[in-house]
Amino acid sequence: MLTEIEKRVIASIQGDMPIVEQPYREIAHAIGIREEELLAVLQSLVDRGIMRRFGATLRHQRSGFDANAMTAWQVDEARIEEVGALMAAFPQVSHCYRRDPKPTWPYNLYTMIHGTSEADCIATAREMAAKAGVSTYELLFSKEELKKTSMTYFPTD
Repeated sequence: MLTEIEKRVIASIQGDMPIVEQPYREIAHAIGIREEELLAVLQSLVDRGIMRRFGATLRHQRSGFDANAMTAWQVDEARIEEVGALMAAFPQVSHCYRRDPKPTWPYNLYTMIHGTSEADCIATAREMAAKAGVSTYELLFSKEELKKTSMTYFPTD
């Protein structure tokens, strides 16, 4: 169970971080606690495995990455961990997941590849395929972003 202060801390970090010199101090002030207490609660959540990571989301279109492709790979199950680790290490990859294949869709590993163009993403996928020894894959290019939000676990009014 989470304490009320833990819920308030989680709610306070769900949205955008303030772009200031001391963002944690500002967040702590907004919820009525000291910065040290906020940091201690966050560390406790990580230590207990409740919070896995705390990160920023880059709006890739605003940073020069105009293309991305969800790439579906067909990987031998005996090699899935090895290939997943290899592909996740590419700096152009932001996400890497293993999923169960279906009879009509045999892909079991997925990576999100970012690049400056579709050709750039294709070149990265080819390099990944060669390095991993995987020949069966599909690139699914994003055409339009319909929704991009972070999960809200504890909504605030």
